[in-house]
Amino acid sequence: MNSIYFLMDKLLPFEAFSFTFMKNALIALLLLTPLLALFGTMAVNRRMAFFSDALGHSALAGAGIGMLLGFSNLTITLICFGLVWALLINRINRSGGASADTNISVFSSTGIALGLVLLSQNSNFSKYSSLLVGDVLAINANDLTWLLISLLGGLICWALVYNPLLLTAVNPQLAQSRGIKTRIVEDVFVCLVAIAVMLSIRWVGVLLINALLILPAAAGRNVSKTAPQHALFSVIISLLSGIIGLIAAFYLGSSVGAAVVLCAALFYALSLLLRRIMNIAG
Repeated sequence: MNSIYFLMDKLLPFEAFSFTFMKNALIALLLLTPLLALFGTMAVNRRMAFFSDALGHSALAGAGIGMLLGFSNLTITLICFGLVWALLINRINRSGGASADTNISVFSSTGIALGLVLLSQNSNFSKYSSLLVGDVLAINANDLTWLLISLLGGLICWALVYNPLLLTAVNPQLAQSRGIKTRIVEDVFVCLVAIAVMLSIRWVGVLLINALLILPAAAGRNVSKTAPQHALFSVIISLLSGIIGLIAAFYLGSSVGAAVVLCAALFYALSLLLRRIMNIAG
């Protein structure tokens, strides 16, 4: 890591990045935001914007169950619970009955309520309150290693499932006629989103994770004409939001996660304006 820090000192001769915790935060955002943006594009295309919100809220329940069972590794606990929660939501959505948004809302409220009940026992909630807003400034070198592995693994999985996932989203009947097992593809996708959300939750926070996943993807969709453009613009917007938000938070003394989300919201507003200009121009 020392060589990376040395290189950053040369490339970023700014006061904000003279501190190790700021360097770690920048690296973390450079690893996190592209992964969230890519998964966000498909969540937007599949109209699953609130799915990640339900997963984020369930993080409190996962932390509570982990505490109850005596698990010490919070990240592994959150990922395992997130996978179960995501597959359960998917299974119930397929069963019919209530609409998908209703099911997701039920799981979202249930997850946060269960988490609050479990974590508030014996005044334990204070130990996990950081999950609500996250703290990317607390990230360390070991965390960065796991984030790098997660980014590489996520990109590989994305490359493998992108085409069948896109076809499944656009035309499920055509996908099935071509031998694509749509249910498996959907399950793989929700599992990937669950892993990305649960990995990010400690640094982004329950209250902000959905916005960071969806806003760059929504902004990218406004200014793109093809699926590859959508993915590219979403990643660029997410990266810029992360960098600008981190710098703004340092000088304003505010929450990094909130600043990053506000930057993404600004990019979304600009994308609406740009889309209108593009429509007028022809």
